[in-house]
Amino acid sequence: MIRRIAVPLVCVLVVSGLSGCGGDAHTFAVQAVAAGVPSLAPFFGEKQGLGHDTRARSLPVRGTLQQGDTPGLYGGTKQPTLCDVAKLKRFLTDPANHQKAVAWSSVPGIGTDRIPVYLDRLTPVLLRHDTLVENHDFRKGKATPYNSLLQAGIAILVDDQGEPAAKCSCGNPLRPFKGDANLISVKFADGNKKWSGYQASSVVAVRPAARKVERLALVDIGDPNRGIERPVGTTGKRDTVFDTRRQHAVPNLAGTTFGEAREQLVSSGLAVGYGGSTAPSDDARVTATDPPAGTELGFGEYVLLSVAGGAKSTPPAPTTTSGPTLGPPTSTPSSQPSSPPPSSRTSEPPPSSSSPTTGSPSMVTDSPSTSAPVTSSAAVTATVTTTTTPTTTATTTET
Repeated sequence: MIRRIAVPLVCVLVVSGLSGCGGDAHTFAVQAVAAGVPSLAPFFGEKQGLGHDTRARSLPVRGTLQQGDTPGLYGGTKQPTLCDVAKLKRFLTDPANHQKAVAWSSVPGIGTDRIPVYLDRLTPVLLRHDTLVENHDFRKGKATPYNSLLQAGIAILVDDQGEPAAKCSCGNPLRPFKGDANLISVKFADGNKKWSGYQASSVVAVRPAARKVERLALVDIGDPNRGIERPVGTTGKRDTVFDTRRQHAVPNLAGTTFGEAREQLVSSGLAVGYGGSTAPSDDARVTATDPPAGTELGFGEYVLLSVAGGAKSTPPAPTTTSGPTLGPPTSTPSSQPSSPPPSSRTSEPPPSSSSPTTGSPSMVTDSPSTSAPVTSSAAVTATVTTTTTPTTTATTTET
């Protein structure tokens, strides 16, 4: 009976991700979008100065899926304006551009009358990682979706849960990448040449923060020792700065759920790392951290979590939170189990600078960012009941 039930399930899974039972792995076609290279079918003319990209090299990640409130996920700059939100608002509310406004507003699923309010809640940031999104060109009067990989350094607008919402230089609306970030085939074409420092392992897809945030904790692209705290819905005029070198103690997380551990790390100014191709479910239990509790780390450094068990969980309904706390880390409840044995930390060497894309219409020439030290990888473990189901291993390819 078990075998008769299991075999059809295997085929369903294989058909959805593969070309057939025992076939080759299915990959998601992705169009590379390099910093400073104009879109072929933009909503907004890129020569009009709506937004400006910068030079940056993608930083390493510890987990392909990162939440929008991850400390240091996004960057900022000392330049006064990354994205002219007011200009985009005027353009989309101009009756002469009504057709574009209808197409644009269909992507976030709002009416054209809601465009001003929606834009007022968006925040300009710079990508610090090569980031997967569902992009949209304006073709034949409609918003045409396609998967794209945005190069680090591209200026975007994000919503109040940290999700990419629009590309600044052209105004094209963005939505979350819906495919498997570990099964992509990246196409570099139409002037978007493979950029220096590109690595498939540094690609990230952003999922929404569990709660709405009031402030985003950014890192200056040109000076990684300078942190920027930006209130959501502001363009930089109300920024406050902090020192990213200030140390934050790793909380005692053993015995907590993955969701609880993530919240504690974010509030402590630290990032969540995990092994494997997918993030653990929120109810999985943390069994170990690398480095262990009490270790001092700089802002945005990764803490690798090992977990066991867990089932697919439903994200909580969005509620407002103030985002990462940049002061001293809060204490951990004494009832939590003691931390696991210490494990070694290793640091990534600072990446070399990337060469600029030639022919860029709008490039801010900030200094290349260097990577903050990151911890060594740790595998995520889970309690799983297995059958004789065959497994396949898929690899990321580029063309």
